[in-house]
Amino acid sequence: MAVVLTLLTIFGPLSMDVYLPVLPALTTELRAATSAAQLTVTACLLGLGLGQAAAGPLSDRLGRRRPLLAGVLAYILTSTACALSPAIEPLIAARFVQGLAGGVGIVIAQAAGRDLYSGGKLVRFYGHLTVIAGLAAVIGPVIGGQLASVTDWRGIFLVLSAIGALILLACLVIFRETLPAHDRVTGGLTRTGRDFRRLIGDRTFLGVVLISAFVSAALFAYLAGATYVLQGIYGLSPQGYAVAFGLNSLGFMVFGFAAGRLSERWSEKGTLLIGLVLCLLGAGGLLATAVLALPLTAVILSLFTMVSGVAATSPPTTSLALANYPDIAGTASSLLGLARFACGGLAAPLVGLGGADNAVPLGLVTLVSAGLAMSTYAMTIRLRPRDRQPSRAHR
Repeated sequence: MAVVLTLLTIFGPLSMDVYLPVLPALTTELRAATSAAQLTVTACLLGLGLGQAAAGPLSDRLGRRRPLLAGVLAYILTSTACALSPAIEPLIAARFVQGLAGGVGIVIAQAAGRDLYSGGKLVRFYGHLTVIAGLAAVIGPVIGGQLASVTDWRGIFLVLSAIGALILLACLVIFRETLPAHDRVTGGLTRTGRDFRRLIGDRTFLGVVLISAFVSAALFAYLAGATYVLQGIYGLSPQGYAVAFGLNSLGFMVFGFAAGRLSERWSEKGTLLIGLVLCLLGAGGLLATAVLALPLTAVILSLFTMVSGVAATSPPTTSLALANYPDIAGTASSLLGLARFACGGLAAPLVGLGGADNAVPLGLVTLVSAGLAMSTYAMTIRLRPRDRQPSRAHR
């Protein structure tokens, strides 16, 4: 069961990372502008966020299993539709729906984890999810880079469809319902709106959601822009890009695992601060590298530091957001996911405004995002005199 839950977290990384090495080739084949091609990244990210916003509250009412199976099936179908897209416009639309479907698996993995675990085990579980996401990010571009030598971008989407079919089979055989009928919420949109207001009214919850959104903006700006910087400016092949991307993703895995352990044994808020400092250092180094035209090594080191910092923020933010809301874990997880992917989707096309041969916008977007995350921490987390307590209604 734990393995299946972790597998569900790969929908986001796979939807992005397998596809990124062929993004320049797709841009050329469909005769699209760089910014238009990057909208296929934005559309998927927005879909991933909105899919979580819808699936989270739905799973609190219907249970986790039925929405999950429907979402994975829809992912298979929409991945096939992406492969058949004749132009950039229908591809953007198909990528949005693909993201909607993939978001279901991500939010239910987090909510089902909250159903099963609490305390230190919960933080450790979210650390494991971060590691698996990083592993998928390592494997994804490597697979994409190798597939680029034997097939085109359409074939890569068919591979995503096949992976979705394997995950669907695993869910049918292994995934059991984690939310008993007597623990499900009742009511329609009115109840969902009341739950959203309850969450947003929590200072710490709102703070960690905003922090997570801003660091995700930095991460997805990197995902959208790094392929152009590393291949276009520094001349790496798709395979070379896959290696560089894999190195950064390795840092994501290691720091995500370490953050889960550190949060459990020391302090969630302290671990979060360490991650934010790394994000700022990496983003600042990336902007300096772009402005001063420093060599490839400086780019890789800056990206590694920033991505590792993002990973270090993931377990503590997820735990702080969901720990005190077991009764509406799906809804809480959906807001967290919506903020992450929506903010990331909005940031992604900004890195292409300077053209494919300019890395300054990437440095600016990541540095501003990391700075906003640190400012939010200072205003909503660090200044809070004590850890959040459950609301009176929850107690």
